[in-house]
Amino acid sequence: MKAWLVAIVAASGLAAASLLPTASAAPAADAKCTNAPSWTFGTNYRTGDVVKYTDGKHYVAEHDNPGWNPTVSTWYWDPYTCVGGEPNPDPSPSPSTSPTQNPDPSGFVVSEAQFNQMFPSRKPFYTYSGLTAALSAYPGFAKTGTDTVKKQEAAAFLANISHETGGLVHVVEQNTANYPHYCDRNQPYGCPAGQAAYYGRGPIQLSWNFNYKAAGEALGIDLLNNPWKVEQDAAVAWKTGLWYWNTQNGPGTMTGHNAMVNQAGFGQTIWSINGSLECNGGNPAQVQSRVNKYTQFAQILGVPTGSNLSC
Repeated sequence: MKAWLVAIVAASGLAAASLLPTASAAPAADAKCTNAPSWTFGTNYRTGDVVKYTDGKHYVAEHDNPGWNPTVSTWYWDPYTCVGGEPNPDPSPSPSTSPTQNPDPSGFVVSEAQFNQMFPSRKPFYTYSGLTAALSAYPGFAKTGTDTVKKQEAAAFLANISHETGGLVHVVEQNTANYPHYCDRNQPYGCPAGQAAYYGRGPIQLSWNFNYKAAGEALGIDLLNNPWKVEQDAAVAWKTGLWYWNTQNGPGTMTGHNAMVNQAGFGQTIWSINGSLECNGGNPAQVQSRVNKYTQFAQILGVPTGSNLSC
């Protein structure tokens, strides 16, 4: 401070410090943000709860809900603006590298943590590594269209196989009385592995001798003579599921892959898998079970379900 200014200040009886600029007090940290837990699907939230979502932003529950996704279920959640701005990031992994968001090196849009969340009771046979190893057989699967469409297709496929296998619990068909029925002797190649060898196996529950033959030829594996390979090798099992999803219309008019990529709706995937028995009122409870699972998986992946859910 200049000597002459010091003298003036002294003469006036003012403290020199009072003439120096003062820093404004920093706004108090928003406790609701700093203490906010990370959002977790399936956790019950009450109105007023604030959570930190995987995008690093905060959301407040406008209504009680059982853990719906804040970016999808906007009736239940609103963005929450933290007083003083977003708190400094903690040293934990950022959303882009967290276990639930980090994609597999294969490029699959479902992380291993999300896969485990979808199938908490799955049999060890149905490995995540087996699934990602099978993806190379159908490179268009869950890699076509926008990020939303990719995740919708993955959710639709996984929802249908969850329904078929009781949550990836059953590797083989449970009703053994049906086993002899899946041999179509009218086919010129017959049933070389035996009358009762072509029962449902794997995530899509592949059955019938003609399906084992077609899937094996497409995948370069002799499944007609060795159908047991589908229940012995996780990668082969997953490939048969992807084969059906990507190439077979079944009783529908399009493949499951095309239904999701072309935005025809989840209901069309039900047609391609079991529409002749379930759709058009055939078994509405089974249809609803598939729709519920798809809705749940779409929530986990953070995408809307789209329209035309039922058949």
